[in-house]
Amino acid sequence: MARAWVYDRTKDRSYNESVKAAKEAKRTPPARWMVRYYDPSGKLKSGGTYKKKPDAEKRQSDIEASLHEGVYRDPNDGKTTFGEMAEKWLVTRTDIKRSTWWKYRGLLDLYLLPRWGDLPLSAIHSEDIAVWIAEMQRPREEGGANLGASQTRHVHSILSMVLGWCVPRRIPYNPAKGVPLPRPSEAEHVYLNHLQVEDLANASASLRTAYDQVAAGALINRPLILLLAYTGLRFNEAAALRVGRVDLAGRRIRITTAFAEVEGKLVEQTPKTGKSRTVPIPPSLRAELRPLVEGLPDDSLVFATRRGTPLRLRNWRRREFDKAVKAAGLDGTGLTPHKLRHTAASLAIAAGADVKVVQAMLGHATATMTLDRYGHLFPDRLDEVAEAMDAARVKALAA
Repeated sequence: MARAWVYDRTKDRSYNESVKAAKEAKRTPPARWMVRYYDPSGKLKSGGTYKKKPDAEKRQSDIEASLHEGVYRDPNDGKTTFGEMAEKWLVTRTDIKRSTWWKYRGLLDLYLLPRWGDLPLSAIHSEDIAVWIAEMQRPREEGGANLGASQTRHVHSILSMVLGWCVPRRIPYNPAKGVPLPRPSEAEHVYLNHLQVEDLANASASLRTAYDQVAAGALINRPLILLLAYTGLRFNEAAALRVGRVDLAGRRIRITTAFAEVEGKLVEQTPKTGKSRTVPIPPSLRAELRPLVEGLPDDSLVFATRRGTPLRLRNWRRREFDKAVKAAGLDGTGLTPHKLRHTAASLAIAAGADVKVVQAMLGHATATMTLDRYGHLFPDRLDEVAEAMDAARVKALAA
């Protein structure tokens, strides 16, 4: 049975000899009182030595309480490094997609292990994490990583998950929990209007090479950009879209898969949230999509290279999209293919879509996520609601 006690070391001959030797050398003699206990596995442990018996008794009481309440931690467990536990944690993450696993691997190697890898878990404190969060956002010329708010939050979430996995056996609490995090700024969102979307789509269809030849992606650029801007599809969802999932007559697209890059190779997997969804096709886009789907096998990719291979975001953005952005006069806005989702959200909200419609269209896991990102775009209807409530009150009182 687990128990703790205070041991008087003067009962040991070796201790008495150490005290005598210390006095002769005019050094401080070793502490007299030792706390000893059996851990939950029955192993005999030392809880430290103390000069004063009351201090030893207090330590004894603390150990007994932790053993009784089932929250005991071996002090040596907290000496394990963050790097060692991060590797163990990553091995256990068989519940996530391969692409997510490799993103975790990359962020650990790039940002987390260089800073925290060699530190014992017990040496990681909330204030140090807060300073690190600030450093992550500084420009590279100032010694920072130049990360945006969203990426900083993502890196922090991995740190928090690893440390949380170590509670309560190795550390009593998660020091990353509750640390202030940056909120994505409005500047990170780009909202195009209808004319800007059209200019971008037209510019993408008119791109030519240095030899004045039609650009490789000219035939698919325009419908792809219009689809991204008016449906909110993620690029990798559009890249994995098959002909059989496009219903032009019913004006619906079924999103069931998305491409992800794993170790340099594209793999097809479920969408980001793990759930399929259906998005509407604006009527005017049917004519844009028809040449890409009619008469083709159901398993054909709607958007592909001239060789019929899947589009890769990095290549398409560099060779096609960025050039179209410049040609359309949108250079300097920070526009990326992914940010066309923000345009889709803003145009849908301006057209009267409610939060649940926008959530379903974009494939957000919750309506809360949609509100957190786009709540400021929804019209202020306070006066409208107040007037409607007042009219109902007047009608009820007059009855």
